[in-house]
Formats: sequence, C-alpha cells, structure tokens
Amino acid sequence: MTNLDATTMVLVLALGNLALCALLTFFDHGPVRPPALSAWALSKQVQAGAWTLLAIGGAGVVPEALALPGGYALLFAGVAVEAGAAFEQGGRHGWRRPTLVAGALAILGFLVCYWIDEQGLRSVAASLLLGGFYLAGAAALATGWRNASLLQRFLAIVTAVLALVVAARGLSVLLLPGGWRWLSSELLRQLSSIALYLLMLANGFGMLLLGREAASRELARLEVVDPLLDVPNRRGFFNALAPWMALARRPGLPTALVVLDLDDFKRVNDGYGHPAGDTVLRHVVDLCRRQLRDSDLVGRLVGVEFAILLPRTNADEAALVAERIRAAIASSPVKSERALISMTASFGVTVIRPEDSTVTLFQRADDALQASKRAGRNRVSQAVVAPVEA
Repeated sequence: MTNLDATTMVLVLALGNLALCALLTFFDHGPVRPPALSAWALSKQVQAGAWTLLAIGGAGVVPEALALPGGYALLFAGVAVEAGAAFEQGGRHGWRRPTLVAGALAILGFLVCYWIDEQGLRSVAASLLLGGFYLAGAAALATGWRNASLLQRFLAIVTAVLALVVAARGLSVLLLPGGWRWLSSELLRQLSSIALYLLMLANGFGMLLLGREAASRELARLEVVDPLLDVPNRRGFFNALAPWMALARRPGLPTALVVLDLDDFKRVNDGYGHPAGDTVLRHVVDLCRRQLRDSDLVGRLVGVEFAILLPRTNADEAALVAERIRAAIASSPVKSERALISMTASFGVTVIRPEDSTVTLFQRADDALQASKRAGRNRVSQAVVAPVEA
C-alpha cells in the first residue's frame, strides 16, 4: 500500500465515521435513546475525531508528532467505548469502569511503543490493541448466544473474524517477520485496512438494526403484557388460555379459572392517590405469585380485575388456592407514603368445560364473583355445577 493509499484509507474512515455521526443526529430513536445506542454514538464521535486527526496529520496539516499519538489515543478510547456499547447490548451494564481502565491502559501502552518505535512496534501495538477491543465487542455480542437473535449472532461472528484480521497484522510482525509465502506484510496491511472499513459499516448499521429489533420486540411484548405489573394483559392471558381450552375437550385432569376483583378499590385512588393505587396492585400481584406454582398464570383483565389460570386443578383445589390468596390479601396491608392501606378481594372459581367458549367460561366465573360480592365481599365462591343430564 503506498503512502497515498494509506492516507486515502484513513480519510475514508474519517468520513465514514462522520457520516454515521450525522445519521445518528437524524435517527428517530424515540423519546429516550437506549443506553447501548448512546454509548455507540459516543464511540463513533470519538473515532470520527481520531481518524480526522490522523488524516490531517498524514496530509501535513498538523505535525505528525502531535497527530499520530493524539489520533491513536482517541481511536483506542473510541473502540473501547464501542466494545462497551456491545456489552450494554448484551445485557452487561457494568462496562463503564472496565472500559475506562482498558482504554487508559491501551493508550499508555501505545504511547510507550510509539516512543520506542523499534521495528514498527507502534504498528504492532495498534493492530493488536484494536483487534483486541473488537474481539471483546464480539464476545459481548455473543453473550446469551442461545437467546440472541440471528442478527446479533451474525454481527458477533463477523466482528470476531474481522477483528482477527486486524490483529493478524501485528501478530505477523511478531511471529513471521519476513512474511509467509504469499502472506506478506503489505498484504496484511491492506487486509487490515479493509477489515477496519468493514467493521465500521457492519457495527454501524448493525447497532442501528439491533436497536430497531429490540424496539420491535418490546412493542410486541407490550401488546400482551401489562407494563405496570409485568403480567399478561387481557390479550396475553387469552392467548395463554387458548391451548387449555382445547385440552379441556379431551379426557384428563381439569383446568381451573379464578377471577378476582379488589373490593372498593376506588377509595384507594381517591383517598391516597394513583401512585398508592399502583403500589397496591403490584402488592396484590406479588401475593398471588407467592401462592401459585410455576405452571400457574396470573393476568390483569381490566382495571382491578385479575384472572388466574390453574392447570391440572379441579374446582375444590382451585377454591383452596383462591382462599389462600384471599387470606393473604386481607392480612397484608400495603404501606404507602401516607398510611397503611388494608385491602380485600372477592373471588369466583370455575373449571373449563368441554363445551366452553371464552365467553361462557368467563361469564360463569364472573357469576361466581358477583355471588361473592352479594354475599358481603372478601370471600370465595364456586360457579354453580351444571346439572347432569339423564
């Protein structure tokens, strides 16, 4: 690679990172930018400044003695933050301090090599350090491989391969000073430059796509999950109920449904405020979960009405579960900022019948719930058993 080619490649990397910074300025990321995207945007800004400084230093605009160490110091800081963004994307949120330490050590190590400058030692250090940071980013993207999306897996593999190409330039100088047959130092230098360019593109657009992918998953989740209580909403509960409705048409153990409604909940919102009401709802859901098995499911139907699905449970067993939950709610006042709030709940219990639709099932459960309300509330009622035909 000639000196002009090297300068041109540095200029391309500078302009490419500047273009990504411009794209981020106009990117619609919603009211709150995800932490991984914010960290990655910062890394692109730092790397854009680094490559720009190296480019103008190579063109003689800034003295090389200032541009080279300054540009590489910024570059190591930028790729360190980019690796941190990958860790944030992978769910490792404590990346800031290790990244700061690693970036500082990389800058110090490069400056020592730059001052020594023995047999191109600074080039060896630069390629190994850059490759190491990108490999760390690839490892971060590979976190939770089984649950990762295909896009995240692809980015992890591509980043690892390209990082090895970048590091190979330094490794070849250490292990194969004279080159190895057709794998000359010149060829490795060109491959390293191409790999850095591809890393800029792959990680750039990959991070934006991962952000969009995560936003789409969260949107799909919110369609079936109550955001306040983190339990299925009406749609999510009905989706989970559907296969058990189908199984009820076959011989086997019954499946029970419990509906509960908090008694006189309006006084909580009116007397203590909606934040206290939210605290009460979270407390009730937590009490329900403590009384349920892993296979059971609690969901929020509407307002303060909840439903509990109890697979492989008959009506009497479901009534006992409902009674335990009723007692737990009645005996566990909720501590708010202003007072202790006592709550009770009324319950309706039924089992899924072979001929049931969701309408008839919930109508029967609701009839049992209303029976509890009419009987004075804070009690459990079972649905009326259908008469056996002769």
